[in-house]
Amino acid sequence: MRTLEELDRLLPLTAQEKSWIGEECSLPLGISRYYLGLIDPHDPQDPLRRQVVPTCHESFEQSGESGDPLAEVSHTMAPRLIHRYRNRAAFLVTDTCATYCRHCFRRRFTGASGGKATAEELSQAALYVASHLEIKELLFTGGDPFTLSDIQLEQMIQAFRSMRPDLLIRLCTRTPATFPERITPELIIMLKRHMSAPFYLLTQFNHPREITPESRAAVALFVDAGIPALNQTVLLRGVNDEVDTLETLMNALVALRVKPYYLFQGDLVHGTAHFRVPLEKGMALEAELRIRLSGLAMPTYAIDLPDGGGKVPIGKRYCEGRDEQGAWIFRTPEGQRRRYPDPDLS
Repeated sequence: MRTLEELDRLLPLTAQEKSWIGEECSLPLGISRYYLGLIDPHDPQDPLRRQVVPTCHESFEQSGESGDPLAEVSHTMAPRLIHRYRNRAAFLVTDTCATYCRHCFRRRFTGASGGKATAEELSQAALYVASHLEIKELLFTGGDPFTLSDIQLEQMIQAFRSMRPDLLIRLCTRTPATFPERITPELIIMLKRHMSAPFYLLTQFNHPREITPESRAAVALFVDAGIPALNQTVLLRGVNDEVDTLETLMNALVALRVKPYYLFQGDLVHGTAHFRVPLEKGMALEAELRIRLSGLAMPTYAIDLPDGGGKVPIGKRYCEGRDEQGAWIFRTPEGQRRRYPDPDLS
């Protein structure tokens, strides 16, 4: 689904949705038929609908917002290669997604008709990684790597692994949630030909209803092949900003053999203020989740700081400092006080 007119025939649009203006620099409209089928057409507040159907709110810009809130452009060291953290880098394999999420933080690049990386861009990026041995992990991201064919994706993997067979590759994708039929046994067979170092699957499930028999099967193909899976959820107003929803999602992910990795505070990217949850509410959700969830199911609530400041965890502070005897004072998740003395090393 690529136009409002086409979408309106299957999903009657609200006035705010109809008034979206697809400006030249805006994120395009694109929803897979599969994901569209998960949306309740009779509920204008459906949390899945909210993630993928654009509204006029995307034209609004608030103070502090930016087209590049994470300063990726200034950390681009080779074409499409972002080196913002010392030990890892991100390669933008394509700008295409199976479904364009309206909260996308990389909307300056995603869906901009740049297509997949060229052979020259790939070569320059691989040479950079080969000459910077401090890079231990490479993120294949974009866009979504799995919008490429198996052959195209294999060529990109080979370009890096031929120079750095030790390089761990993270496959960052929303495809299991938005277009799971793309994940095939043939794709997994291809990946297994290049396991000189691990692959990790990084998914993004934001709501329990995105976990379906189809998405379960897609994730299982990776995990059964020895590719560990982690999930990065974005905290989104009107989608998952209720503790019951998040608790259900995290437990469902663990049942899928997917480790909840991050719960991300929304980035300060223009046109997304209507998705961002106030930090005070986010920290209250984190505190309640810590009571309800096991350590395995508990993600790290984190914020990617503006201007390239990097990821830092946020949430309730459990250490209150020292008492008069020098022992550390902690609060339990339920609010009770506990004393922890350091060892006597004299």
